[in-house]
Amino acid sequence: MEQPPEHPTQAASEELTDPDWLQGVDSESGTSITAEISNAMVGLKKKFYGRGPGKAKTFLCDNYVFCVLDGGLTANELTLLDAGEDRLVRDYRLRFQEVMTGPTTEAVERITGRKVLTYHSQIMFNPAVGVEMFVLDGEPQRR
Repeated sequence: MEQPPEHPTQAASEELTDPDWLQGVDSESGTSITAEISNAMVGLKKKFYGRGPGKAKTFLCDNYVFCVLDGGLTANELTLLDAGEDRLVRDYRLRFQEVMTGPTTEAVERITGRKVLTYHSQIMFNPAVGVEMFVLDGEPQRR
């Protein structure tokens, strides 16, 4: 009997951390924790939204992680924004991020060596900027 297709969020955290998603994105490169988190968050947008940001930068402050993603709205989102549907686009993005919480937090845990205590995603418009925010159970462990 043929197995049903794997749910897209299963094993997604590995897909977010393994490939290099930063090609064509203005971001730091390398193997630093901040570069790896930026890579994973860009991968999340490219793989599951179908379009990634043009710029990504991650900031660490003690046990807080902030990843800022510039651009990356899809054509349908831009069309809705032009029609004044900001709230609809924001609600959709927030709901989608709730669905993707598991793979997103697992990727950050794998990179930082810490447990994510809480996570929130936010999107702003004019200009389009997304922020992925994580609170860890301690400062990231250096590898």
